[in-house]
Amino acid sequence: MTSTKSVTRSAPSSVQVTTIASSRLTVQTPGRGFTDLTSEAAKFVNEAHARDGALTLFIRHTSASLTIQENADPSVLVDLTTALSRLAPEDAPWTHDTEGPDDMPGHVKTMLTQTSLHVPVLNGALALGTWQAIYLIEHRARPHRREVVLQFIGGNQ
Repeated sequence: MTSTKSVTRSAPSSVQVTTIASSRLTVQTPGRGFTDLTSEAAKFVNEAHARDGALTLFIRHTSASLTIQENADPSVLVDLTTALSRLAPEDAPWTHDTEGPDDMPGHVKTMLTQTSLHVPVLNGALALGTWQAIYLIEHRARPHRREVVLQFIGGNQ
């Protein structure tokens, strides 16, 4: 059990929802791996004149996904790619292989990760931690054109 002395919380704040802003982000991936979307998400929040609220990101695909992960050491992303490949290997006896040996593993990897993210926006900025970034994860070997819907709900400046 956590002692109350080791936990602090800021006072609650509230905002009247005055804005719902949406945009579609098109990303050309280079193939399997991580693409950093943090600057595009921050740019959208800025262009929406967002103050306080929530940014939702939703990827419109079943063999690519979204995650928030460390942005300081690139070896983290290499190790995560390795881990996902071990969890859903291409050489497993998959039944669904119409689009190639990397398709069904891509679906499994998407199921293990996320198709949507929710990021708080405070004082007009993404409330990410110091070492956090928003990534699109391409699970297929070849390049793909991916769409991510961005939506801010909250108050504006």
